[in-house]
Amino acid sequence: MTEREGLDSDSPNESSVLGGSDENAHDSEFLPVTLDLAGVEERSLSLLGSGTGPLDEAESGFVARWSNPELKLFPHQVGFTAPPMDFDAAPTDFLRIAPETVGVHGRLLHLPGYAHELSQRSDNLHLLEEVVHCMANSGADVVGQVGTNWVHAGGTDADDIRRFTAELSEKYETPFHMAGLCLVEACEALGVEKVALNSVYFWPDWRDGVVRFLRSAGLDVVWFGNFVDQGHYDTQEEVNDRSWIFPGDLALASMRHAAEAAPDAEAILVNGMPNWRRPDGLPERTVSLARDLEAEIDMPVIAADLALYWAIFRSLDVAPVGVHGSLLAGLQD
Repeated sequence: MTEREGLDSDSPNESSVLGGSDENAHDSEFLPVTLDLAGVEERSLSLLGSGTGPLDEAESGFVARWSNPELKLFPHQVGFTAPPMDFDAAPTDFLRIAPETVGVHGRLLHLPGYAHELSQRSDNLHLLEEVVHCMANSGADVVGQVGTNWVHAGGTDADDIRRFTAELSEKYETPFHMAGLCLVEACEALGVEKVALNSVYFWPDWRDGVVRFLRSAGLDVVWFGNFVDQGHYDTQEEVNDRSWIFPGDLALASMRHAAEAAPDAEAILVNGMPNWRRPDGLPERTVSLARDLEAEIDMPVIAADLALYWAIFRSLDVAPVGVHGSLLAGLQD
């Protein structure tokens, strides 16, 4: 495959939607694009000092106050944030698989005119600091961020985001987890090196950015493809019109496609937060299907929702309830 340009471009039209050619079979010959990373660290990581600032004396008092269990509503308190313009299911899904000692609060980012473009993510990375700051002041023990694309949108790599999350966590005395990085951390914890990426509904530039990010962390992405690459839809526009909700049987069909395309993979990764419609019409995310999907393809499924919840449970030192696939099961041993 030839080297591509514009892996992190703003428009889905800037990366061609692949279909009907040999390029559908994305393999380990994918060459990393040459990115101009000048200023990436300054632009992204310096935001830690350009936002709301470190905790002042009064705020430090609030954080210390929440360390007293008698003053908390729940023994374990979790804050979630998600991209604008989406009613995100993560707080509800997480609470469904958490013990009753866990409480959850959500806070969407506010960006008028948000259109899911990568530049809108990278330009507003600083808003994540505001979220962690507010959640820490309100007694959250850990904060999770939904949205895989935020880790790579500005050309950042795994080391950049490790620093970013670590510095925010230290600054506000509250662990902060980003879904895209959690995919990497889950693979590392399981000892997984070779992966296939089921990129589901992602636009081509989103898909390619995730691949670049995963490879920057040392993962061997032996195959990757979205729903168009897999032949489930003819165009990306058709996929976009679904608003992230897809037929229930597509969950297994897409996982099987990835597994069969990459027989040497040790796990199937799933970026984003796809919703799969049940026979009764209710959408549910991959966390609800993971056990059955793994049984069908005989391979671990590490989806962004599963990985984020796994990281949050680890920070809380709490195990989930129920059976939700091998990744979360490892916390119940």
